[in-house]
Amino acid sequence: MSAHCCDHDTPSARAAADPRYRRILWTALIVNAVMFALELGAGVRSGSASLLADAIDFLGDAANYGLSLWVLGMALAWRARAALIKGMTMLAFGVFVAGRVAWGLWQGSPPEPFTMGAVGLLALAANLGVAALLYAYREGDANMRGVWLCTRNDALGNVAVMVAALGVFGTGSAWPDLAVAAVMATLAITGGWSIVQQARQELAGEATGCAAKPHAR
Repeated sequence: MSAHCCDHDTPSARAAADPRYRRILWTALIVNAVMFALELGAGVRSGSASLLADAIDFLGDAANYGLSLWVLGMALAWRARAALIKGMTMLAFGVFVAGRVAWGLWQGSPPEPFTMGAVGLLALAANLGVAALLYAYREGDANMRGVWLCTRNDALGNVAVMVAALGVFGTGSAWPDLAVAAVMATLAITGGWSIVQQARQELAGEATGCAAKPHAR
């Protein structure tokens, strides 16, 4: 009983009981998996750090959507633990991209801008579609909030990739691509840290306040 005492009639509990939310998560998982494969190939071919960063982000999001589906309907503590994994994944992604930026600064060769722009536009369309589906479920526990933040950050990253493609085309330099990749790393690190903090608070509340409520009645 105490495992669910904080879940009654919350946005997260309602979402868990909503079959539409589960279908949306499955759609998001498939879209992200497909876009990972596409952007990975495009990033390698074009030599774009921002496309590679976005591809890895798609992979992490696909795994996170799968994790969300697994814990959907479970107690808050399990959803908070899943959110911890998501937050740590976002942090690790940010650190990886920061390393890729440092390597790009040392190598210094510009990527191919036309592939960057075309694939970035396709990725933006995919993420905006997923974001529109998830918008109604953007509030809730750390797990639901993590799903929304991942999608939001992806859409912002796609816009930035297209801006970087224009910058590379206009300057013939790798700097716009690397600058966007650095911004994406910052978004991942700050977003991941935010999710980790909220998940830790929810776990602490589950261990104290929630367990005490049945006895208070």
